[in-house]
Amino acid sequence: MPGDVRITVTRTLSKDQQERRTRLIDAARELALQGGYHAVTMHDVADRAGVARATVYRYFATKDHLLTEVAAVWAHEVTGDTVALAVGETPAERLTALLGRIVEVAAANRTLTSAIVQAVTSEDPSVEDARTELFLLIRDRLAQAIGAPVPERTDIEIVLGHVLLAALISLTSLSRPMEEVRDMVTTAARLVMAGVVPLPQGEPVESC
Repeated sequence: MPGDVRITVTRTLSKDQQERRTRLIDAARELALQGGYHAVTMHDVADRAGVARATVYRYFATKDHLLTEVAAVWAHEVTGDTVALAVGETPAERLTALLGRIVEVAAANRTLTSAIVQAVTSEDPSVEDARTELFLLIRDRLAQAIGAPVPERTDIEIVLGHVLLAALISLTSLSRPMEEVRDMVTTAARLVMAGVVPLPQGEPVESC
């Protein structure tokens, strides 16, 4: 379901384990928000969450893995109410509203965004599963914003997902102004959708 947060560990977690895992994610998020990527250490996360330091590694293989899970939880929060965020009569209008709002929230939390971008783009192999889940979530939100069946919707989702990532890199690594980055993603959405013709009613559309 769209509102569910996926767990990337392979075992089933008990209620206590899930609560402990959530505390670790919250602690990492707070540290990243305060001091960015370098402020997040597995030791400090454990101390802030009130667990033994070795416990962190039972849930997250590396810091980048943990921060990518932080990204997934935050993405669920930011885009959870897609209907309210993606306001507009056309797919292009809904997409620009959603993407613009994501950039605005990211810019308002630039330190956290920077830490997440660094982790998500890491070559660390432990990040791969969580990164895939995050990208699939963003694709799902873009599909909801598009709404109407359109040709090659899967390709549109993938392209705009990569545009959004590039925009967040520009916002953080390149320190570009929020307005410029927001214009980047909204312009891309309009251009991509400009040549798209909705499918006849009832015609199937490729799904993710």
